[in-house]
Amino acid sequence: MTPRYLELVCPAGTPAALRAAIEAGADTVYCGFADATNARNYPGLNFDRDDMKEGIAFAHRHGRHVLVAINTFPRAGETAIWHRAVDDAAALGADAVILADIGVLDYASRRHPDLRLHLSVQAAASNPISLAFYRERFGIRRAVLPRVLTVPEIAHMVATMGVEAEVFAFGSLGTMTEGRCILSSYMTGRSPSSDGVCAPAEHVRFDEEGEEMVIRLGGITMNRFPRNQAAAYPTPCKARLVTRGVPSYLFDEPVGLNVIDILPSLKEAGVTALKIEGRQRSRAYVTQVVRAFRAELDALDRGAPSPGIDLSGLVEGGKETFGAYKKGWR
Repeated sequence: MTPRYLELVCPAGTPAALRAAIEAGADTVYCGFADATNARNYPGLNFDRDDMKEGIAFAHRHGRHVLVAINTFPRAGETAIWHRAVDDAAALGADAVILADIGVLDYASRRHPDLRLHLSVQAAASNPISLAFYRERFGIRRAVLPRVLTVPEIAHMVATMGVEAEVFAFGSLGTMTEGRCILSSYMTGRSPSSDGVCAPAEHVRFDEEGEEMVIRLGGITMNRFPRNQAAAYPTPCKARLVTRGVPSYLFDEPVGLNVIDILPSLKEAGVTALKIEGRQRSRAYVTQVVRAFRAELDALDRGAPSPGIDLSGLVEGGKETFGAYKKGWR
């Protein structure tokens, strides 16, 4: 398959979302097994082995690709399920696996030398020296770049790192230090980096107190809203906390990434693929976002005007940003 303009890599948290993404125009879909090996390990999401086999077959019938995210970090002495995930992804015909942990990368490169390896954003490799290490030691073919780089910095990386570059194009933004998510583990005992879940649902509470909706995680208040106001899911990095008597979004304000207006710049920088975030999102969300990006990329490929599709209603917090791609605070 030859991608159109830029390869469009789209999320699939369920088999239904995988089919929806492909039917909406995704070149590639990424998904994960229903266990701690992937960073979206939420109840009701992800794939068992039969689901994965059927999903890969469906994608291949349509000439598309499937990437399996095995992008969390094993605890000491608990590597078996990560090794099994790599083995099963290879056996089921995945087009690549997305890995973060050095030990898992070492296992995959030795055990499956013909399996295409992509470096997860969770590895937080943000400079050419780091990426050269992963390329030379493990033979990675692509790196998902952290969301801390400007477009010129990405261009420099592409020119020097010797592997394909995949960058985030749409979806939620965290505190912009990929692979270092530890706040949730202090509140709930479960780590996004090892257990694959940030703010696990069993620790989340929505309590009505007077005219307010109070949102708590692990017993700690994350936010307060008027009852009739829409409230975001309570992740620690986007909590509204009181410091020095003033409530504010201390780490990150809820806001969504959308790079549609700078797609030509990313193409010129040498980017290979665009990643849409959102494996925990609905099938309807996946369909709308993928269709919009497919229309935009096809128009750019033809040299036609932008379709001008408005996605502001789907971004987190109802506000859009270019993130670090354009560091306006500098």
